Amino acid sequence: MENLFPPNKEKIMSEYKNILKKISLLTFNFVSFLSISSILIALVGILLPYFTFLMYNIKPDFYLLLSSYLLTFTVYSIDKLSNINEDSISLPERAEFIVRYRKILIYVTIASYIVALTLTFLKNTLALSVILFPLCIGLIYSIKISNFRLKDIPALKNISIALSWAVVGTFLPLAVSFKPFASIVLVFSFIFVKCFINSVLFDVRDIEGDRVNGVRTIPVLLGLNNTKYLLLTLNSTLIPWLMIAYFKGYFHKYIIIIIILTILYGHLYTVHFCKKNLKIGKSLDLLVDGEWIYISIFAFFFR
Repeated sequence: MENLFPPNKEKIMSEYKNILKKISLLTFNFVSFLSISSILIALVGILLPYFTFLMYNIKPDFYLLLSSYLLTFTVYSIDKLSNINEDSISLPERAEFIVRYRKILIYVTIASYIVALTLTFLKNTLALSVILFPLCIGLIYSIKISNFRLKDIPALKNISIALSWAVVGTFLPLAVSFKPFASIVLVFSFIFVKCFINSVLFDVRDIEGDRVNGVRTIPVLLGLNNTKYLLLTLNSTLIPWLMIAYFKGYFHKYIIIIIILTILYGHLYTVHFCKKNLKIGKSLDLLVDGEWIYISIFAFFFR
């Protein structure tokens, strides 16, 4: 049988495949670095409050968004520094990175928070209070005091994470312009529910490491199937939220459309990541934390 491709074409195809493999490897390594170093989740620290600025119909403040980025980097870096034992089982690559660059990470974390505090201090006391709140929660959540850590208490850990995100996302824009109480409650509840669900999904990824280390998370206690139904139920509570927001006219129509999409998307990734025997890697960071990237892109172009 004749060769389908002449020698020169076969060589071109081979080189083309090698280039694709190199691009794929570079992309994977880049995404891994963003995830491991807290840069990806820190990006969410900009995009989540950016979206709530738009929900309130307030012009986004660059310096407040930057302070939120630095705050998020600080809190999640502290968590990773204190979480090496668990990560060595479920996320060995991340644990190795943290151990190798521990001193540098500590210095960068301290510098990031000093800049975040300075930026918010120059704005007003509300902005400063908002930035201080997650660090206090983060320290209690991550640091062990007399064999006690907030993260060791089932559900309370997830509540503290969701509460921190909800406080930043809800109240940081209010440092620029205050809004009616009903709008504030709706924004807070939306962020809280979304971030609670997402934090539990990360516990799903860490379930084996948590079991070995005796950490009682929701997935460890309830199992994957019950955890899935719990998260789907919570996500469904955003449907009446949506109806109230729409009929009362609290938000622009494009915001309502985006939130409809986030509810559907939330159902999809919850079902996906709660599958048994699913090996969860960097896709969780991209699809769950990355959700705020997609939300913000839609909001930017359709506002």
